[in-house]
Amino acid sequence: MRFLGILLAVMLSAAPAMAAEKAALSQGPSATVARVVDGDTVVLSEEILGATQIRLVGIQAPKLPLGRKGFPVWPLAEASKKVLEAIVLGKTVKLSFGGAKIDRHGRLLAHLHLEGGRWVQGEMLRLGMARVYTFPDNRAVAVEMLKIEQSARAAKKGIWRLSYYAVRTPEDILRRVGTFQLIEGTVVSAAMVKARVHLNFGANWRTDFTVTLKSGAQRMFKKMAIDPISLQGKRVRVRGWLKKFNGPMIEVTHPEQIEVVER
Repeated sequence: MRFLGILLAVMLSAAPAMAAEKAALSQGPSATVARVVDGDTVVLSEEILGATQIRLVGIQAPKLPLGRKGFPVWPLAEASKKVLEAIVLGKTVKLSFGGAKIDRHGRLLAHLHLEGGRWVQGEMLRLGMARVYTFPDNRAVAVEMLKIEQSARAAKKGIWRLSYYAVRTPEDILRRVGTFQLIEGTVVSAAMVKARVHLNFGANWRTDFTVTLKSGAQRMFKKMAIDPISLQGKRVRVRGWLKKFNGPMIEVTHPEQIEVVER
């Protein structure tokens, strides 16, 4: 524990001031952080906009059970919580929003900035204590967050030192259904089948890894002038919850879930 405290002091003292692209965010009120729940959730000292709890939108930190029976602790979950405590506990934070403002649990979905402009989400990503986790209705500054995550991953910071969070290959996911994964591979074929786009990462679509896009996702790609079918032959990195539909599958709901990997 003493080592963790020293490590936190070194990391945070070296942290540069980081600011999100505020033009993409609507500014909200300020509040004091009274408690840190885990690496991506905090509790405020008073109710703000009808809520006291904030989910740091756009990132996913290693998970703690938080009362869920039988839920396994993800590696570095306690460390991630400690890092967030060192950054925000007892401090005044400025809230800003880039999409939906509240989730189904009644938590505010906000970006947080410290006095001086330091962006809390950016810090957690920079330190390798979280990964990017966006939604169709909350995608603001996703491109900037992905760049910060990429730098942390390349430097093997935090979670990126551990195989548990490694970027997988399409052949290395058969036993990982039900988990959130980053998967990198080449799109072998792409086709529209019954109004749904299928990106296949193997020769056998019945057993190999596949990415699917429903009509809503396709419209979002079109707005960004991206044709998912054009990804055929490209090497890409896909992030999302791994399901089973024939073989392992990720349903992509918005463009930021797919990154074209330059080789």
